[in-house]
Amino acid sequence: MSKAKSLFNTPQSIVHNHDGYAAYERLVEEQYIQMLTTNTMNNTFYADEQQLMQEAASSHQEMAELDAGFMAKALVYARNEGFMRLQPLYGLAILSKINPKQFTQVFSHVVKTPADLADFLTILRGSGRGQGGRAVKRQVNQFLNGISEYWAIKYNGRGRGYSLGDMVATAHPKPKDEKQQALFRYLRGHETSLVDLPQLQALEKLKTTRNPASQLHQIEKGKLPYSVVTSILQLTPQIWEALMLQMPMFALLRHLNAMDRAGVFAKKKNIAYVTRRLTDAEALRQSRILPFRFVKAYETVQRGELREALQQAVELSVHNLPRLTGRTAIFLDRSGSMQGDYLRIGSVLALALYKQTEGNSLFWLFDQQVEDAHPKLDEGILTQADRIRAQGGTDTGRPVRELRESEERVDRIIMITDEQQNEGSPFYAELERYRRAMNPRLQAFIVDITPYRQVMVPPRDGQTFYIYGWSEAVLTYIAETATGYETIAERVRKIQL
Repeated sequence: MSKAKSLFNTPQSIVHNHDGYAAYERLVEEQYIQMLTTNTMNNTFYADEQQLMQEAASSHQEMAELDAGFMAKALVYARNEGFMRLQPLYGLAILSKINPKQFTQVFSHVVKTPADLADFLTILRGSGRGQGGRAVKRQVNQFLNGISEYWAIKYNGRGRGYSLGDMVATAHPKPKDEKQQALFRYLRGHETSLVDLPQLQALEKLKTTRNPASQLHQIEKGKLPYSVVTSILQLTPQIWEALMLQMPMFALLRHLNAMDRAGVFAKKKNIAYVTRRLTDAEALRQSRILPFRFVKAYETVQRGELREALQQAVELSVHNLPRLTGRTAIFLDRSGSMQGDYLRIGSVLALALYKQTEGNSLFWLFDQQVEDAHPKLDEGILTQADRIRAQGGTDTGRPVRELRESEERVDRIIMITDEQQNEGSPFYAELERYRRAMNPRLQAFIVDITPYRQVMVPPRDGQTFYIYGWSEAVLTYIAETATGYETIAERVRKIQL
């Protein structure tokens, strides 16, 4: 038995959450995954940025020393299934020092873009480690030899501490061919032939031409990204239109309101184009855009046709996810600490869950009280989510007690919360009462969308499962665990590198 395993099995004592209410601590593995997939280094309701950073640094260091193999797989999970960036990169920097072998094995799974590499190198420099040593330099060189023209165009700015040119100058990668050598020279600012680099040719011509038709031609020919074009030109409706036709899905979604303000959608053909893309089920699946991203766009866009398309996009984004069998009770925490993105994310998730059960579920909102959300299968998720508002304190035990007192028998409870109970009966006490009275086989899933380390259920409860953060994997995990009884930590351990 490893040192890490024996520690994970140590009995956990009762602690207190950030609001002083009795809680429990999860096992170290679970705490680490939670931190990776929820800690965005931003302020939360109960903890400030400095406190979150200190807890994150401690968690990374502890995990690297206890089980570097698990840590490596958790970083991959957080970056690719949890859709997080900075915490996996921060952890990777720590792993590179403590276990270079594990670092080498997962580097390419965590550092996916030049922006990732720039932030990784900035973290190393900020921690006083310079270039990070030979193992790091080998991985950086290998990454740089895989950069494309598009990456050279998009990521060679100086907003992240390291431009691609800085990386090439620092790492001195050996180019694999003449085209790569020309690309490296260009990034360093040296004179070089662009004959084999047509996108860079288009960029350089765009910098010098003043002819509007030629500008549009170079944008289209070079497939030049929005961020680069805006640094060179004032955006006209015509330029916006050219950019729109080659934007990736996420960029298109993010700039809908700006394009509308610029008059792009005065043309019906442009509305038709965007609507077609937003309602393309296969394109949405490949883009892996999180459903709550549509909420932000929906809140800013005023044009009715676009709002309708966004509503359809959300429905399509959850349509192919696995369905839950049996009866489910869905509880959404709407207390004051859930205000903002937490409630937006939670509302969309709860309604998506409800629709995936085809109505064979309850959906209740709770603070100190419980309210039936009266969800509708024939109404859009975004429309219904927009009506949910934060209010009151937090009694996580209340909806479970109400479930028992109303004699509602369910197969599982799914609670979406920040777990910061501050009044009422404890969740776990009510959960045990419900199991004794109604269903001893009841499963409970706690979808925790915050980085706090204190939780409501002790680790010994083998029928309660924690899910941290929000991604397209949440519904899949719940559906699979409903029959397979697998924790997130167990899933991470099975990752093949």
